[in-house]
Amino acid sequence: MALTDKPEVPAPLQVADPDEGRVIPLTREELVLVHAPRGQIAEQFRALRSSIVTLNPEGAPRTLVVTSALRGEGKTVAAVNLALALAEMPANQLLVVDANLHTPGVEELLGLPRRQGLADLLAGRLTMDKALRSTSIQRLSVIGAGTVPRNPSELLASERMRALLRTLKQRFSYVILDTPEATTTSDASVLGAVVDGVLLVARQGWSPRHYVEAAYNQLTALGGNVLGTLLTSSHQEDTAKR
Repeated sequence: MALTDKPEVPAPLQVADPDEGRVIPLTREELVLVHAPRGQIAEQFRALRSSIVTLNPEGAPRTLVVTSALRGEGKTVAAVNLALALAEMPANQLLVVDANLHTPGVEELLGLPRRQGLADLLAGRLTMDKALRSTSIQRLSVIGAGTVPRNPSELLASERMRALLRTLKQRFSYVILDTPEATTTSDASVLGAVVDGVLLVARQGWSPRHYVEAAYNQLTALGGNVLGTLLTSSHQEDTAKR
């Protein structure tokens, strides 16, 4: 690059057509509730769903943070698969929020184009109705991360974020927030303190125990209600027909 060249500035994100996702199929094989619904891994997510529902006998709307100790442990895949499992229950309306304002990944996993989302909503540039997007799965909606901000933690710790969560609980049965890893930013801990529960994802053969323990301690120290640890990549053979 010549010294006079200016770095490329990403094009501003557009406001989503709320229904554009309805015609976009979920093609990623990691979404086992779609591509291997009779398989063992899908059943494990249903078992997790049952545990969460059992902890909520009154059926009240719930907000859940999904995080991990380190990056690359499969928390985004776990968050979306859990949402898909919960969406199988006819009475449930599900929302996945990409609260990873550093390296968002929910839209990519769902095959959706990047649009304005959570960060724009919290910054006052977008209304909630414009941020909410449908998917091709009935009863499953999404809010993407939106324009990556300079101050993610400040936005997530704001009163506007807490007010948003209260509003979303009036519209959805479960709101699942995918967050950054807990040991490198404060975002998961900040959100964990104001939601109803936290799921800590750990990848077998990847996550050193002391990092998982450090993440757990950090989340609970700030008031997070850690419901349990979800182990990914257990390498159990899954021979069920798709």
